[in-house]
Amino acid sequence: MAYATETPKENFRLSMLIYDTRFRSMTIQIVVLILFGLALSWLVNNTIDNLAAKGKTFNYNFLWVRAGYDIEQTLIPYTNDSSHGRALFVGLANTLLVAFVGCILATIVGVLVGVLRLSKNWLVARIMTVYVEIFRNIPVLLWILFIYVPLTEIGPEPKDFKVTQPMIDALAIEAQGGTLPPDAVTTPAASKVLFDTVAITKRGMFMPKPLLERPLGSFSIGDFTISFSVLAALAVVAASIWVNAQLRRKARVVQETTGVRPTTWWKSLLILFAPLVLLLIAMGFHLEVPAFPVTEAGVSQGFNFQGGFTISASLLALTVALALYTGAFIAEIVRAGIMAISKGQSEASFALGLRPGRTMSLVVLPQALRVIIPPLISQYLNLTKNTSLGIAVSYLDLRGTLGGITLNQTGRELECMLLMMLIYLTISLIISVGMNIYNQSVQLKAR
Repeated sequence: MAYATETPKENFRLSMLIYDTRFRSMTIQIVVLILFGLALSWLVNNTIDNLAAKGKTFNYNFLWVRAGYDIEQTLIPYTNDSSHGRALFVGLANTLLVAFVGCILATIVGVLVGVLRLSKNWLVARIMTVYVEIFRNIPVLLWILFIYVPLTEIGPEPKDFKVTQPMIDALAIEAQGGTLPPDAVTTPAASKVLFDTVAITKRGMFMPKPLLERPLGSFSIGDFTISFSVLAALAVVAASIWVNAQLRRKARVVQETTGVRPTTWWKSLLILFAPLVLLLIAMGFHLEVPAFPVTEAGVSQGFNFQGGFTISASLLALTVALALYTGAFIAEIVRAGIMAISKGQSEASFALGLRPGRTMSLVVLPQALRVIIPPLISQYLNLTKNTSLGIAVSYLDLRGTLGGITLNQTGRELECMLLMMLIYLTISLIISVGMNIYNQSVQLKAR
């Protein structure tokens, strides 16, 4: 009678690290890791030796040194007496501003164009096709310059909005019934728009600035001041969004139970806007309109508008160019996502009596999101990194401050470049993580 016996275990040999599939992958990974460590060590040592040969050290003490240069567009308080570190945060805020606004505008443009490219109207579909092909086949830098040049060349100067003494005199003569000379001017060469609140000039757009008569105070952390009024407004907005989400969830439950969805749009509007409006009224919200200082006679003084805030031509050109350029790519992504959805979905929706617009928003686009989101992440990352091209139109973002003027003034090339790369990497990873989380929420759930 035969009995099964265990196969004797083979003794370990060094050759097994290469020829045995159980150990080969681990051996390769360890070897690659060692080689990478050696290469990194050589690079670091070589850098240290080169810095020592030039009499340089590696440190970031320059961030606390006076910057000494002005920045036209700022979201946080800054003067040329501020430090290079402060200039870094101003540039970072400018980068995030363009990236945030640009991504929103590019998404709106991309979704609209992507949907319209599939329109049954031949003319509309062809116009959208021309837009996509033109914008995505010309370098974005050229589009930035193409939009920037007209903004700075076409349009009035701030002085064209001034009321001068000859105008006052001409109006007085006209009021008395006198005859004006042929070359007499009674009104400024340019006027503001939107109820006389916004001035569009070659230097940019001068817009009303929101102010509070009864702010809630603030506190400081280092060089940064945090306003309790802003925190209160953000808290109210967050609470309103949460309450509205609960209202919509209850409406869905009622719809699933009874088949009838209750009317909630007016409740949503009240929940989203009424608390914030009441808070702003309580704090004395008002707008500071940009204007020239005037004398008692009504004559404008100074060389530029006072009050309000300015959207520079460089910021406007950069944001619009990036939004239109990236929107062309997003349009193709949206079109591909829609075409990936079976036509049977639309036909079933039409059979239930839904109009084409409702079918697209309620049936097709929600299913297409799982196809659209992954490549959309790449477009958001590209737009964020392309903000560095703002230096071509003198827009001082992170590239223009830390990687431009600060680098040239301090001579700290390595420190500035490494810090700038780390910041861009961090921003990109945050965008990727956030979008991937959203992507997981719209994916089909396996049962």
